Order: sequence, then C-alpha cells, then structure tokens
Amino acid sequence: VQLQASGGGSVQAGDSLTLSCEFHGHTFSSYAMGWFRQAPGKEREFVAAISWSGGNTYYADSVKGRFTISRDDAKNTVYLQMNSLKAEDTAVYYCVADRTRVGVKVVYDHWGQGTQVTVSS
Repeated sequence: VQLQASGGGSVQAGDSLTLSCEFHGHTFSSYAMGWFRQAPGKEREFVAAISWSGGNTYYADSVKGRFTISRDDAKNTVYLQMNSLKAEDTAVYYCVADRTRVGVKVVYDHWGQGTQVTVSS
C-alpha cells in the first residue's frame, strides 16, 4: 500500500483547506482510511477516520464540526475538508489506512508521507 497525501499549505485563521490522499497498491474499498497530525513538539494525534463503505466516520473532539472526512472509491482517494482553521491546527498531516480496523484508538497499519498545514492567526 502506498499513500500519497497532498493539498497542504499556508492559510489564515478562519480559512478552509482540503487535503487529499491517493491510495495505490491494493483495493481501496477494502481499507478503512484516516488522518493523523503532528504539531511541532507534540505527539502524533488522531484527526479523523472513515470506514470501508464510508458509512461511519470518526473525529477527534478538537476538529468535530469543522473537519469532514470523505472518500471517493472511484478515484481511490480520501479527503479531509478543513474549515474554520485555527492556529492550533498547524501540523504535518498524515494519511493512514488499515484493512481490518477503524476508529479513534486504532493503530493503523499503513502510513503515507505527511503534508504540512500552517495556519497563521
């Protein structure tokens, strides 16, 4: 499995940004997908996840109501729509995948390279 994240950038507080993650190497619909992030000097933390069918989604409390995870199985891509961005959302964002597990406390098997999101206040 190869995961290729993109869409990061530098924005102002209150702006929106959409991250994308392309999935390669296996059958995308067989994998639950998610996003983690790591801010400077902090531990990596769960952001959002979506089940194989897309019917179930999971969010960290810190992003509920602002971020939306979605998937497009025809494009083998998972998205993270981020609205009302805050300075504390600044981090490197990582795409993850797992064939058998999904949720907030899952240790996901596959990780992509990160994409930097910087929010200026």
